[in-house]
Order: sequence, then C-alpha cells, then structure tokens
Amino acid sequence: QVQLVESGGGLVQSGGPLRLSCAVSGFTFRIYIMSWHRQAPGKERELVASIGSTGRSTNYSDSMKGRFTISRDNDKNTVYLQMNSLKPEDTAMYYCKAANRGQAYWGQGTQVTVSS
Repeated sequence: QVQLVESGGGLVQSGGPLRLSCAVSGFTFRIYIMSWHRQAPGKERELVASIGSTGRSTNYSDSMKGRFTISRDNDKNTVYLQMNSLKPEDTAMYYCKAANRGQAYWGQGTQVTVSS
C-alpha cells in the first residue's frame, strides 16, 4: 500500500523556520523523483522544489530560492523541506509527490500558516 505522510506543518511567525518531512512506504523510494508542492486558498497548486532520485540534483521555484532547501534520506525513505525566513505569503497546504516514469503519488498534505 502506497503511503506518503507529511508532517511538520504548523503556525509560525513571519521570519521563522519550519521543517517538513514526508515519509513514504509501499514503493521503491530511491528511484523516484520527489517534490514539494503547495496550494493556497483560491490558488492553483504550485511546485516548491524537487530533488532527483540520488539527491544530487535539486530545483526550486524562484520565490523559494535561498530560503527553502529540499533534501532526502534514501535509507529512511523520507524527503524533507527546510523552510527559513518564512513569509505570510508562504501560507498554504504543502504536499509531497513521488514521480517515476509517468507514475505519481501524492500525500495528504500538511498545513503551514505564517503569521505577520
């Protein structure tokens, strides 16, 4: 059974950090490209960051560059998103996604709320 379980969301003050985790099971994590996406109320879901299967390649949306860091631990089947200098506009539901050869799995999401 495929599972992606996000955790680490919550309420944080503007300028503060949060670290999200996504623990996966039910598929071969180490061969999947992992990514974080977010969706704010009334807006479309957008890519935050992605990381290749080995962890050597990463990609970030422009608004997150320099503030967010994606990483993965293939021994723990977990992908992380370290978020620093959070802004109120980062408030959203954050989802992790696994993708490989046209197959994709999504987690249920974790809410991040940044207060001003």
